[in-house]
Amino acid sequence: MVIFDLDGTLWDSAVSVAESWNIEIERVTGQASRLTADAIRRNMGRTMNEIADDVMGGFPLPFRYELARKCEVFENAYITEHGGELFEGVRETLEELKAQGVQMAIVSNCQEGYVPAFLDSMDMRGIFDDYEEWGRSGFLKAENIRLVMERNGADKAVYVGDIQKDADASAKAGVPCIFASYGFGHIEEPAAVLERFSDLPEALRKLGFM
Repeated sequence: MVIFDLDGTLWDSAVSVAESWNIEIERVTGQASRLTADAIRRNMGRTMNEIADDVMGGFPLPFRYELARKCEVFENAYITEHGGELFEGVRETLEELKAQGVQMAIVSNCQEGYVPAFLDSMDMRGIFDDYEEWGRSGFLKAENIRLVMERNGADKAVYVGDIQKDADASAKAGVPCIFASYGFGHIEEPAAVLERFSDLPEALRKLGFM
């Protein structure tokens, strides 16, 4: 089974996320918000509460997390309508893997509903066999990787991600990690490196997953 991180691995939604949060923060608080796409990118891979701590640190707790929940709900609707940018070769490569019978899933430290927003905005519901989110399960990435494997009867899997936290979660889950080097971060000692997403089938063959 091939399990994917989402942000920085399959797509970049930072512009839409920043736009949606700015709209909702101003609507709720009456204060102008200038959250940038770069601020979103540097937080990709963190849980939503960790992101709120970084970009909403000026708001006191518990209001900060209450505001983050409102932003998440609005973000999902905004992402569904406005989408993000798939990285080059993602759609074609995923369709190739699907045609070859490769089981695929997404595991992300995102809020509940974000992965479905991605799937709907990019018309990819038929590509993936399963997904899990921090906001839906309440578990961190390592536990969600194992949960998806168990749910789908997969005795082995590989995780594809773009930051060290992805590799750390993979190691904790007992699966190798492939580094998407075009993404938002860096990974030490990955099982394989993708210079571009279309390198994935060859990397999977070398690792014995195809």
